[in-house]
Amino acid sequence: MANAKPQFFVRFRGVRGSYPVPGSGTVRYGGNTSCVEVHAGNHLIILDAGTGIVGLGKDLMKTHNASGADTASRTPIVFTILFSHTHHDHTQGFAFFKPAYVPTSTCFLYGPRLLEEELEEGLRKSMVSPFFPVELEDLSSVRNIKSLHESEMIVYENGNSAPKILNFYRDNHTPGPDQVRIRFLHSLAHPNGGVFVYRIESGGKSLVYATDTEGYVGGDQRLIQFSKGADLLIHDSQYMHPDYIHGEHLVQGYGHSTVDMAAEAACQAGVRKLALYHYDPQYDDATIDQMEKRAQSIFKDSVAAGEGLQIEL
Repeated sequence: MANAKPQFFVRFRGVRGSYPVPGSGTVRYGGNTSCVEVHAGNHLIILDAGTGIVGLGKDLMKTHNASGADTASRTPIVFTILFSHTHHDHTQGFAFFKPAYVPTSTCFLYGPRLLEEELEEGLRKSMVSPFFPVELEDLSSVRNIKSLHESEMIVYENGNSAPKILNFYRDNHTPGPDQVRIRFLHSLAHPNGGVFVYRIESGGKSLVYATDTEGYVGGDQRLIQFSKGADLLIHDSQYMHPDYIHGEHLVQGYGHSTVDMAAEAACQAGVRKLALYHYDPQYDDATIDQMEKRAQSIFKDSVAAGEGLQIEL
């Protein structure tokens, strides 16, 4: 009997930018900040740790029989969190992520070194006393924290839950059929050091996660080349074009894209599907409906991501 196809799917847990927006106007798309759950092969990869990660943590505790169980009987939870950067809306949920408090959990926490600050220091500052009662060092899980460089890549081998960090240009990394590979692009189109864009590849399929990035005239060609042929492009879509140009606040240079920028990048990169993401917190569900229609008028296979949306690759 043929081997089952390795799983590779995405589930959105938080799709808002800046700050959480609960309320009646955000019921359909959700009000949590940035977090995307990715299952590639046997590996759990989490993109950013905004408030959307809190619900993910609760679900993981249930599925691993960790709630109310003694430590010895818990199924270990192994996961990787890839931080695009350490602005508050991408880290504010980590301190409330229950698996990070479980001794049998193993966390691989990766992200860029920005403004001469290592990722670990950025995470530590988000939980520092007296602004939060638990410090990073007090978490019970096993933590592996590393600042990544654009020349590196993450590789997961089948059956091995621990990722390896390789140099993309010097190390031998011939891809195997069950291997998961992650490349990074350091985008400078966001204030205070930029962000990392991630490309995850598994089983001949790929997704690109490009949040907190702003388009250029003619499109961000580095990002477009990095995204070439991806099956799914998750792209920052914070603004409608009129608000970006003539809005109440002058937002050019804030490091966020319009729906038009996202759709045009998808066209130039030749991706299969575009997911709009990281919406302005002032936008309600009806506005996001309009954003989806606008995107589809430029790039047909566009969808407005909302909490709970699952896409199989």
